[in-house]
Amino acid sequence: MIGRHGVIVSHGGRKGLLLPQVATEQGWGAEDFLTAACRKAGLAPAAWHGGGVRLECFTAEVFGEAP
Repeated sequence: MIGRHGVIVSHGGRKGLLLPQVATEQGWGAEDFLTAACRKAGLAPAAWHGGGVRLECFTAEVFGEAP
């Protein structure tokens, strides 16, 4: 779920991680989010479509100081 789950994309020793809030901050949908994670991993943008690519989702507790 966008904004609730982060993603890790890995393949062939390369790995890209994006935190859950990145998609909402950038206004991305699911495909844009996965494409960006592939780019961060140094993979082709559409690598998540192919075989051998591992996709992992996670949740994160985001906190910070009040403004």
